[in-house]
Amino acid sequence: MASTLKPQKKIELFSGTYFGACTLGGIIACGPTHTAVTPLDLVKCRRQVDPSIYKSNIGAWRSIAAKEGLRGVFFGWAPTFVGYSFQGAGKYGAYEVFKYAYGEKLFPNAPKTVVYLGASATAEAIADLFLCPFEAIKVRMQTTLPPFAPNLRQGWSKIVSKEGYAGLYKGLYPLWARQIPYTMVKFASFEAVVVQIYKTLGKPKESFSTIQQTGVSFLGGYIAGIGCAVVSHPADVMVSKLNADRQPGETAGKAISRIYGKIGFAGLWNGLPVRVLMIGTLTGFQWLIYDSFKVYLGLPTTGGH
Repeated sequence: MASTLKPQKKIELFSGTYFGACTLGGIIACGPTHTAVTPLDLVKCRRQVDPSIYKSNIGAWRSIAAKEGLRGVFFGWAPTFVGYSFQGAGKYGAYEVFKYAYGEKLFPNAPKTVVYLGASATAEAIADLFLCPFEAIKVRMQTTLPPFAPNLRQGWSKIVSKEGYAGLYKGLYPLWARQIPYTMVKFASFEAVVVQIYKTLGKPKESFSTIQQTGVSFLGGYIAGIGCAVVSHPADVMVSKLNADRQPGETAGKAISRIYGKIGFAGLWNGLPVRVLMIGTLTGFQWLIYDSFKVYLGLPTTGGH
């Protein structure tokens, strides 16, 4: 239990070991949580590509489970787990690095929010280089019927054999368009929300127990996640469409224009309620796990100052 977590060997703040610990915390926080919401992601992806495929989310899960069993409900879990583990390492680890570099070394007089936005944007741009190949495979697996490939290994081989390694990165720009604003909101709003929570509680962060602090992390993460979902949703829809419907030799710009012509502005918001539920819960648990891991190592939780 989080309340019984005891600091282990002391880790010096902002040392190489500290940043390494944050990187490992990001892997632990992101890989398993994204994998756990694979059923939500699967239905969201399929409904984004073809809104008529299922009448409701509950009906979708029942239909998939009846036809394909539990494995079908979690279809695409492998590229999700590997991709978001890599992304979590880059996102959280690099965020801590750049927050320190920008806020303490390069721009010590800059407003904190500007530092948080810059650090998170830089970190996500790097993290997505690791995520993109696995996201491309996952999206193709989840948005095509019959599935593009039955597993991660065959999906990777199929894309590389037909399109080369560049095929794994053809969704990078839309992925950046989705993930960078998402992460900027995720980190900057989390930091701001946590500060506000402690102000509302009327006592400094240090006066609360570690279990209470990690509870604040979960609440702050959930609130931040709702904003993340809304800000990044149009790009999320476009990423799904591009990976499923981009024609050979077609540039990203031309494909986006063609797809937008078919779905219109309203189509960019298809599946938003499911994504709000998914991302809010996901982000809350990621911050809970990440800060619980930091507490386990004897480090302070994120934010609140």
